[in-house]
Amino acid sequence: MSGCVFCAIVAGAAPAAIVHQDDIAIAFLDLRQAIPGHVLVVPRTHVPDLYALDEATAAHLMALAVRIAKALAADGVPDGLNLWQSNGEAGGQEVPHVHLHVHPRRHGDGLLDVYPSGVPAPTDRATLDALAHTIAARLSAA
Repeated sequence: MSGCVFCAIVAGAAPAAIVHQDDIAIAFLDLRQAIPGHVLVVPRTHVPDLYALDEATAAHLMALAVRIAKALAADGVPDGLNLWQSNGEAGGQEVPHVHLHVHPRRHGDGLLDVYPSGVPAPTDRATLDALAHTIAARLSAA
């Protein structure tokens, strides 16, 4: 897709420090290395977001992310690891080409504070059950 930096990397028109590539995906180091080893796993085909991603490609991306995580941990570091996908502007997606982040973590690194206002109180059982029922029904219809 024109103007997509990840498509440019896939095409070889933009530079990247590539750690893996195959017919379906490419994995390369993120330009921003808060902790060394932050890798992005990207499908070769332009897919704007998670909603447009097919399950076979999703499975391939996840399997590759797991392999990369194991490679990062081969020498006993990092202390931990985050695996995430940001979807849409509200979800923090910066590049409109679906991708997984494989991000090493260190104790006390201060990255990715999931609950900046504090951990929310548990939701009541009736609300959880109703939400679960709604999501399950939508899965059955899909």
